[in-house]
Amino acid sequence: MAAGATIKANSVERVQRGHGLSAAALIGPATFIVLLGLLVPILILFRYSLNRYDPQALLIDTVTAENYIKFVTDPYYRAVLLTTVRVALFCTAACLILGFPLAFVLARTRSRFKNLLVLLIVLPLFVGNAVRAAGWMTLFGNKGMFNSTLISLGIVEHPVEIMFSETAVIIGLISINMPFMVLTLQSVLEGIDRSLDEAALSLGAGPWNAFWRVIWPLALPGIITGTIMTFILAMNAYATPVLLGGPKFKMMAPLVYEQFQLGNWPFGAAASFVLMATTLLLTAITSHWMQRRYWR
Repeated sequence: MAAGATIKANSVERVQRGHGLSAAALIGPATFIVLLGLLVPILILFRYSLNRYDPQALLIDTVTAENYIKFVTDPYYRAVLLTTVRVALFCTAACLILGFPLAFVLARTRSRFKNLLVLLIVLPLFVGNAVRAAGWMTLFGNKGMFNSTLISLGIVEHPVEIMFSETAVIIGLISINMPFMVLTLQSVLEGIDRSLDEAALSLGAGPWNAFWRVIWPLALPGIITGTIMTFILAMNAYATPVLLGGPKFKMMAPLVYEQFQLGNWPFGAAASFVLMATTLLLTAITSHWMQRRYWR
């Protein structure tokens, strides 16, 4: 009896080991290629960040941390980093506040036009960021539709300066990142049983309490994923800050490109690593904080 049980356990273990080896054989090559294509350029870029820049020799092969020290000690570069974080946080919060009701309605609707509504949300993703930013430029320009309407209605006498400002960049980033937030939230909200919030309402909870105590905790995994995705996209945005912010408004991605374009590869590499480290650190802190609240 004991021998039979041992043989059965060994056979189960061999089957599980075989499944594990099969899975590793399937995902192993793709994982290796992805890691190779991701880690090798990052390591090369990190090595560049430790070199020294000279206007004549361009790049001096050495090992120094002066590029990172320059970034941290220079008020201009610190201000650019803080501006990037502020814009990304505001964009993420706005996408969550504006996108959650839309995702909730989209998840709960039983209309036959639901697929059409989903298509309307996905449709902007078929257009490049530069093209969408150009559309905002024609809308917010001094002779654009927005200012022309205000002047024709007599609300203002002179065009409102929106272009080449932080406000224009934030609006552009919100419009670009909103579909990612809505689609992420919708997929989670559709998995929440409708009877749960109906039960909360029938037990005397108001609409706000039912949302905060039932819907919000159950939707928190999607909220975490959506906020992380939106924040990372906003932190690394390039086309929108360049086109809508103009030459005077600086964020980290255009700054990194500008340094590479000037030939200062060591400082550009160091700035890119500062951007990556800041993004990962803030993402990890936010994710950890929200997960602790979720599991508690």
